[in-house]
Amino acid sequence: MTLPAALAVDLGCRSLLRMTDLAPAELEAILDLTDELKAAPRGAHRPLEGRTLGLLFRKHSTRTRVSLSVAIAQLGGAAIDLPGDQLQLARGESLEDTARVLSGYLDAIAIRTYEHEALERFADMATIPVLNALTDDAHPLQALADVHTIRERLGRVEGVTVAWVGDGNNVCVSLAEACELLGATFVGASPKGFEPPGIPFVRDPREAVAGADVVVTDVWASMGQEAERAERLRAFAGYGVDTNLLALAHPDAIVLHCLPAHPGEEISADVLYGPRSAAWDAAENRLHTAKALLALTLG
Repeated sequence: MTLPAALAVDLGCRSLLRMTDLAPAELEAILDLTDELKAAPRGAHRPLEGRTLGLLFRKHSTRTRVSLSVAIAQLGGAAIDLPGDQLQLARGESLEDTARVLSGYLDAIAIRTYEHEALERFADMATIPVLNALTDDAHPLQALADVHTIRERLGRVEGVTVAWVGDGNNVCVSLAEACELLGATFVGASPKGFEPPGIPFVRDPREAVAGADVVVTDVWASMGQEAERAERLRAFAGYGVDTNLLALAHPDAIVLHCLPAHPGEEISADVLYGPRSAAWDAAENRLHTAKALLALTLG
C-alpha cells in the first residue's frame, strides 16, 4: 500500500546526524506523517519491502534499538543487528572501510556511539543514509519523539515554552534545536559548567520552570559518565524535578524524560508516574516517529 499524502516531502536518502540537518518544513512533515502512521492499523503501510536497516550500537539501548527494529519491520523491511564487538571494527578495521562495505549491503544504518566525530567520519564515507541513534553530542531521534509528544498533548509546538532542568547533555541539545526549528521557546537551568554552548541557560531551576508549558529532565550521569556519578550528584543537588518545582510551571504543563530514569534523583517518583508525566507517551512515540523518519528517508 502507498503511504499517506504527508510523503510529499522526500528526505531523499539523506543522513540525520543532528536536528539542524532538517529544515522546519521537513521536521513538520515527519510529525505529520507520524500522526498518520500512528493512527493507521499496524502493517497498513509497507513501503520498505526488501529494505534493510543496520543497527551498529556501541552503547546500551532499549527504546532506540527496539523502536527502530519494530519500525522498519512494520514498514515491511528488516533490521540487522551489527554488534560492534563482533565486527572487524573491533580488530582495527577503519570506520571508513566499514562504511564502504556496509553501504554495499544495507539501505540505511543507525549508529549509537560515543564521539560525534566518529559518526561524521562514517557518514562522510557512507553512500547510504546514516541515522544518529545517539552520540555524546546529540540525540535527534529522541528529540523527534519529544516534540511530537508536545504537539500531541498541547496541540502545538510553536509558541510553547520548554524548560530543561539538569545536565545540558545530548538530549538537551537536540531538543533545543528542534524547538528552534518549530518556533518554541527553550530555556534551561543547570549548575555552572554543565550548560551546552549557544543555548539560553540560567542557574536557578525555578526561574527556568516559571510559567513553562513543558518541563524536561534527564539523568545526571549519562552513559560513559559513571565514574563521575558521585561528583555529579553533588553538583546537581537542588535540580530535581519534583511537585514543588512543577507547581511553578503552567497549570497544564507536562513533564518529559527520555528514560531510563532514576526516581528520587533528577525526578521524583510522584512526578514521573503522575498524571502530568508524558514520558511514557514519548517512549511509545519513539516507534511512530522512527516509522515516519524511515518512510521519508527510504520510501
